[in-house]
Amino acid sequence: MENTSPQIIVVGSSNTDLVVRVPELPRPGETLLGLDFQIHAGGKGANQAVAARRLGATVTLIANIGVDSFGEASIERFRAEGIRVGAIARDREAASGVAMIWVSETGENSIVVALGSNARLTPQHVEDASGVFQNADVLLTQLETPLPTVAFALRTARSIGVRTILNPAPATPLNSALLADVDWITPNETEAARIAGIEVRNVSDAANAATALRRMGARNVVVTLGEAGAFLMTDDESLHVPARRVQAVDTVAAGDAFNGAFAVALARNAPPREAVEFACAAASLSVTRHGAQPALPTADEVAKFASQLA
Repeated sequence: MENTSPQIIVVGSSNTDLVVRVPELPRPGETLLGLDFQIHAGGKGANQAVAARRLGATVTLIANIGVDSFGEASIERFRAEGIRVGAIARDREAASGVAMIWVSETGENSIVVALGSNARLTPQHVEDASGVFQNADVLLTQLETPLPTVAFALRTARSIGVRTILNPAPATPLNSALLADVDWITPNETEAARIAGIEVRNVSDAANAATALRRMGARNVVVTLGEAGAFLMTDDESLHVPARRVQAVDTVAAGDAFNGAFAVALARNAPPREAVEFACAAASLSVTRHGAQPALPTADEVAKFASQLA
């Protein structure tokens, strides 16, 4: 990959994660005693922005954050990471987003998100920041903000030749008009199943879901498969990229680590397979650590991790 600093725009959510470690995930109606409680920065948009920044990109985040203590702390963290915050709107009428997360001792997690100000990110916010698109290499977005805003951001980027990535999380029905502006869609197994209507239990299923997503309008597809790696499908290739085997302690950041790394690799003009391999390495390293943003690795850490397991 080239060593120049790629320019990445992230349009998405910012949350504060309230995390409780538990012996096992609670069942409906069950009360458990938690092992400990922590507060972390989170939100898929913010996580992916931090992931890309730590891997060497110049990152601009377009988001809507409440005027409250959680929001102030988020802005300060973005500045400390070196993320450009000039396109972040402040909302005086809605609280900043919050995610309540349970993490089991086996690394599984269950998450409930109160979107708050994230639900009020509008196409106008993107329009107001449209100047930053002119020098961008890649737009990265997700679905924790309103779909019309995501669609507008994708259309704005595509209209000037900026490559687009949609991480369709959490899953929601997507129409062909939106998918026509998606260069890369990166669902996990559950999201691919919900959007494409094909259950994904293995690599063969992932290939079928990827084919369906391309028929729906997405140009290229990467279905992430957790510890099994990812399945890549483009016009030129269809292949399974295995993941590194690690001892997972917390999987909450895996998808965001993958997408941030994938965006950086694509922005540096890495071939698709190399970009997926880099993203899988970043995701594998992230699950060996607790928390969302605290788990996201730097470029040096990913390089060292990859060399150790080569």
